[in-house]
Amino acid sequence: MEKCILQSIQTMRIKSLLLLSTLLILASCFRGEPSDKPAIHLNPNMDDQERYDAQEKSPFFADGRVMRMPVEGTVARGELYEDDALYRGVDANGNYIKTIPLEVTHAFVKRGQQRYNIYCTPCHSPSGDGQGTVVKRGFLPPPNFHQEKVRAFEDGYIYHVITEGVRNMPDYKKQIPVNDRWAIVAYVRALQKTQNAAASDIPQDKLNELR
Repeated sequence: MEKCILQSIQTMRIKSLLLLSTLLILASCFRGEPSDKPAIHLNPNMDDQERYDAQEKSPFFADGRVMRMPVEGTVARGELYEDDALYRGVDANGNYIKTIPLEVTHAFVKRGQQRYNIYCTPCHSPSGDGQGTVVKRGFLPPPNFHQEKVRAFEDGYIYHVITEGVRNMPDYKKQIPVNDRWAIVAYVRALQKTQNAAASDIPQDKLNELR
């Protein structure tokens, strides 16, 4: 009899522990409430470092301004941009260069296609006819890439438009790296070839396959 009583007590204890554990688990699932207590920050690293914010005052400088102009005659690392052809699409005389200043390979054009599909198709459409999705919803249409006037543009000018924008088109120099801009130029040229190619543009071995 005594053994049965002990077993019953032990069973009740186990059930009580299970119930308590369940309640604690359920309580932890409820959404927390706002608190005025400081947040627990286990690994602050440099989150609370001593630093100045933009426009903040500082007694270190005589004029009290934290934001300083760069030292005259210096250039930030990686921002020299000395190659005018590569970075600006112009030659030494400021004229737009006629050809892409990078090696144009199949992979390069494919990269341009990928970037074009991301940044250009909303307005210019996948085929380059200027009838993209936003144009069909009322946005002013951009030029058709297959017009003779546009096909006559220098590669440097197309790069310049991607970089600086023109009319309703915003600039993309912040979103698209330099080499990718040139890759897009290469893909635009490939698009133009799809509707204006001549037999002389096809390699002889490929031309023989088509005959």
